Amino acid sequence: MEITQIRVFPVHEEKLKAFVSVILDDCFVVSDIKIIQGTSGLFVSMPSKKRKNGTFRDIAHPLNNETRRRFEEQIIARYREVMAESGGEAPAPLRELDDGPELETSQSEPTTHGSESTDEDSTLP
Repeated sequence: MEITQIRVFPVHEEKLKAFVSVILDDCFVVSDIKIIQGTSGLFVSMPSKKRKNGTFRDIAHPLNNETRRRFEEQIIARYREVMAESGGEAPAPLRELDDGPELETSQSEPTTHGSESTDEDSTLP
């Protein structure tokens, strides 16, 4: 699977820096990806859906750290290019990902939604 196009739509907010759409293999698009300014740097928040109990659950996300790292690196690099081309603010560094266990969801840092998923939410249906 290859990222063949990354579209970045900058947003001028304190934590939310941009919306992103990614095209995979020139045939599949994932939209509503967000670039967030976290406490340890920029990170990518995958598209999510608000549940009845008020928590958020990712609706599309990488299944392992290697894929997550590859997505984040390419998305953040494209974001930096767009910001440099437009003369925007200097982007923050990319947060560091550890080589921990495989990921089940992408809620590794809180997003701007203000709530985190619980262990109960991290299992797939």
